[in-house]
Amino acid sequence: MTLKQVSLDDKYTKESGTVYMTGNQALVRLPLLQKQRDKAAGLNTAGYITGYRGSPIGTYDMELSRNKKLLDAHDIVFQPGVNEDLAVTSVWGTQQIESEAEKKFDGVFSIWYGKGPGVFRSGDAIKHGSFFGASHHGGVLLIAGDDHVAKSSTIAHYSEPEMLAHGSPILYPSNIQEVIDYGLIGWSLSRYSGAWVTLKVVNETIEGTATVELDPATSITQNPEGLEIPPEAHFVPPSGGLGPAATAERMAYSGRIPLIKAFARLNKLDRITLAAPQRKLGIVCAGKVYQDVMRAFQLMGIDDTKAKSLGISIYKVAMTWPLEDQGMAEFAEGHDELLIIEEKMSIMEPQIADQLFNWPDDKRPRLIGKKDEHGLQIQKTYGGLHPHEVVALLRDRLSANGLLDDAISNACDDYLTSITGACGAIIPQLVRIPYFCSGCPHNSSTKVPEGSQAMGGIGCHAMAGFMNRNTSFPTQMGGEGHNWVGLSHFVDTPHKFQNLGDGTYTHSGLLAIHAACVQKANITYKILYNDAVAMTGGQPAEGQLTPQQISEQVTALGAKRVVVTTDDPDKYHRQPAFAKGVQIYHRRELDRLQRELREIKGVTVLIHDQTCAAEKRRRRKRGQFPDPDKRMFINDQVCEACGDCSVQANCVSLQTRKTEFGNKRVIDQSTCNKDYRCVDGFCPSFVTVLGGKLRKAETANLGNDLFRDLPQPTLPQFESCYAVMINGIGGTGVVTIGAVLGMAAHLEDKAISIYDMTGFAQKGGAVQSHLRIGHKQSDITSLPIGPADSDLIIGCDLVVTASESSMKSVRANHTKCVVNSDPVATSVLQLMRDFELPTAPLLGGLQKTLGDNLASIDATKIANALTGNSIASNMFMVGYAFQKGWLPLSETAILKAIEINKVSVEFNQNAFRLGRVAAHDMSRIQPLIEDQLQASKPDVAETPEQALERRLEHLTAYQDKAYADRYLELVNRVREMEQQKVPGQTALSDAVMRNYFKLMAYKDEYEVARLYTDGKFLKRLNQQFEGDFKLRFNLAPPILNKRDPQTGHLRKQEFGPWVFKAFGLMAKMKGLRGTAFDPFGYTAERKKERQMIVDYRDTILKLLEQLDEVNHEIAVQIAQLPTEIRGYGHVKEAAVKKAEIQQQQLLESFAQAHNRIATDKQPLFYEAT
Repeated sequence: MTLKQVSLDDKYTKESGTVYMTGNQALVRLPLLQKQRDKAAGLNTAGYITGYRGSPIGTYDMELSRNKKLLDAHDIVFQPGVNEDLAVTSVWGTQQIESEAEKKFDGVFSIWYGKGPGVFRSGDAIKHGSFFGASHHGGVLLIAGDDHVAKSSTIAHYSEPEMLAHGSPILYPSNIQEVIDYGLIGWSLSRYSGAWVTLKVVNETIEGTATVELDPATSITQNPEGLEIPPEAHFVPPSGGLGPAATAERMAYSGRIPLIKAFARLNKLDRITLAAPQRKLGIVCAGKVYQDVMRAFQLMGIDDTKAKSLGISIYKVAMTWPLEDQGMAEFAEGHDELLIIEEKMSIMEPQIADQLFNWPDDKRPRLIGKKDEHGLQIQKTYGGLHPHEVVALLRDRLSANGLLDDAISNACDDYLTSITGACGAIIPQLVRIPYFCSGCPHNSSTKVPEGSQAMGGIGCHAMAGFMNRNTSFPTQMGGEGHNWVGLSHFVDTPHKFQNLGDGTYTHSGLLAIHAACVQKANITYKILYNDAVAMTGGQPAEGQLTPQQISEQVTALGAKRVVVTTDDPDKYHRQPAFAKGVQIYHRRELDRLQRELREIKGVTVLIHDQTCAAEKRRRRKRGQFPDPDKRMFINDQVCEACGDCSVQANCVSLQTRKTEFGNKRVIDQSTCNKDYRCVDGFCPSFVTVLGGKLRKAETANLGNDLFRDLPQPTLPQFESCYAVMINGIGGTGVVTIGAVLGMAAHLEDKAISIYDMTGFAQKGGAVQSHLRIGHKQSDITSLPIGPADSDLIIGCDLVVTASESSMKSVRANHTKCVVNSDPVATSVLQLMRDFELPTAPLLGGLQKTLGDNLASIDATKIANALTGNSIASNMFMVGYAFQKGWLPLSETAILKAIEINKVSVEFNQNAFRLGRVAAHDMSRIQPLIEDQLQASKPDVAETPEQALERRLEHLTAYQDKAYADRYLELVNRVREMEQQKVPGQTALSDAVMRNYFKLMAYKDEYEVARLYTDGKFLKRLNQQFEGDFKLRFNLAPPILNKRDPQTGHLRKQEFGPWVFKAFGLMAKMKGLRGTAFDPFGYTAERKKERQMIVDYRDTILKLLEQLDEVNHEIAVQIAQLPTEIRGYGHVKEAAVKKAEIQQQQLLESFAQAHNRIATDKQPLFYEAT
């Protein structure tokens, strides 16, 4: 197969032909094309782009910044706005150039961009600009980014009613091609009529990727002749006073409307895309809804020929307001019924109804919109519209008009039945929610003291609302804290905290603080200074205010007290000073400071200064940020799996390792961003590693023989388009898979579309890339893959693949799926210390749903073993799907697309080939990975006998054989009595075996020392690190360490390498344990631990006396209580108290089972004095 010649630069440099681009890239190309057209027309124009980021156009500014040189070369200025309404005012200024005496250009064509909420907050500015008009040689495009389903917004929004109120005509593109076409038309319309033209974009268009046809002749417009254009239609500088306000309003709502409609009519913006010879049912739709209608036709089996034979016509509206009436009238004439299909509230329907109102009854078609002829609601006015809803709507209207034949009826029934019976989530409660990144500052900064409440804000920190942090839903940007300003008068709550990101502070938050000071609110603003707007890609906040400047501003506004917390107080020594009276503290003082601030009447401010973790990682890769030669390592033998490190750090790099003695915490060094907050967990298992480097994983020898003689698969055939859903975790390269496969399709001259479902999901949440491959672009209608709509699912993550949206896309006995069976824990692990991913039920559910069409493989382990990097699992999965014959793309195209992507080309191409090999003949790979897979297996006993043997060995090493024999004596006694009294049951003896051991093997100073010096710790350490490194140990010996004045808990501190030698000596002194010569044995903690062993044994023996089938289960629960007693110091103490309460309740339940055991309190745990 001959592939197209393609470059990544084509989207900006190719003058004609097909290019491959995203929606945001189309918006970058748009002004370049306008400049070229103006130059060809002899106009010396410039361009101006400003606005404020936010999904669905959250990365537009980044794409513009990347192409600054290209923009400069075309006289296009990109200037990000501080906020949306000020940016609108800047655009207004560009249209005043023609009244300036010293102008450098004939005119300025301008773009303003903002998401829906930015449209609303900018209403006054847009109205002023729109009323006064655009210039003759300039023109204004208002790009309104609408999120109809609140995918990445606090509230769903659409901009039409707002723009209508401002007199701005609304162009609504249905795909990326039309983003460019309508954009160019919009400027022409703006120049002709003076109107500020809205270009409405939604997630499904602007966040997509597609092939676009560039044709210099496309979108060339003509201006109507014979119409008088009033001078005030275009910008006229006010002559004085308040300006021609009344004239401006008349022009916006009346004067320009005829010009706009005439332009639309002459240039045929609205089109009949399907014309039936005999008109019966006419469908009117626009934008994304047009794509949904066309997809519905495909699902119903209605092609053009069928539609025409039934009398169905379609009118595709480009400009939804003001609706061009002559074209609409010509389409409406002769139809029995007009069906207007719209999302949200009606925009076109009332305009059409008004136009047809006075038609004669015998000519006026029946008008059906949100309600049918009986007044019943048939279209919703909220949320989004989906093809399956359009199918149901069209079926009913075809039936009402006598047009529903058996073939269409059966197709509708089959499809609607398939989606009704579609599988939902395999485990509905299991969701991969977005979460703070590893080492994110918000892990610490969004905590509030016990008894306090925080209010959320816009930004990544809003995710604190997912995390049991007593944080409420955010307000709109700029309103932070003012819901409390109003509420505070009517409640007894004295104070609240308000989270406020530095991006929002710059945007509008400063004014909110000013107002709170004026209104004397009792509130603490926590300004979370992260040095980047991380939620939309890491852009700098406009102006890049420093913490020092912010401190000066809020002090001047009247804040009663201002403090700064940071992870590195020393960094300010050579920097400008903070405002007078501002004090700087380490972030460990955060809780204390918040307690102090909440007691101060009035507005207080806490500035938490810590760079965004994701941005740190990016800058470190570029050598632009300090990269400490320091890492943390957990001795999993010492770890108690208490979860206190997650409580302190809330960090997703804290993962688990399955061991015989529980799931121990480990640090995923590949994701760790070196925040080090995990070390604050009260546990001696954390070791600081200074110097050295991470050891590179050993890789297999991938000789050519491994890939030799691989048979080429038979590629799948498809009629219109082939739908591939790619599922994974945000930040792991899932979107890149879609981009590479899309490029491969483009190389084969196929049509493609990609719709990436990301938003907040980029923060470790669920990400889905919806890829459609077609023979021609018209084959691809709706971008999202809907219910029963997928041909192939590439599941890079098990949880996301088993989710509702993924499973609902499955078409029974058709959809193929390859899934990575590697269990990646969700963020729930940070909140629930014992959480384990239910891998078997997930895979079982997938198997039940997909049957023989499912292929599951542990791609992560195989990729790690073969390449040394888990990221190879992505292309491995693609190769696997390809070799199965499930991808309609050639190997040549996929490998070339990887090359064009220019990222780890050989590595990714090899990963793709390895996936092919695994799908064809796993036995070729097995010998290469056997050792690595064996080494990665959890070291867990397979039988109860093995489990017991390990515990006896451990206790012998812990103390001596006599100690182990004491343990064995109780275990054997319980086993014997359980079989006598409850034959066939082993749960009680198993619980005693595990929990009596846990109590006897308590980790005192001698045991911690032994677990550091028995050789296993150093072995695991050297498996991860190499080179010349030194160790420091993070401990809290009661004799040496101070206590936190707020909590009374011991504080940990670092000790040097000499501690390791001390550990060696201490381990040899274990014989002193519990004797009169044990210096540590006199502490309350050690006394309690020894007493618990005695009390546990006594309690179990008493339970055995009364054991029978009725109370057996309760006895097991009592025996298992020590499982929850974990940790060290105050963490363990709290766990003991909780267990004591549970024990007393269970003992009472045990007694009541037969009313034979006294209910007097029998303490299991020694009450230390």
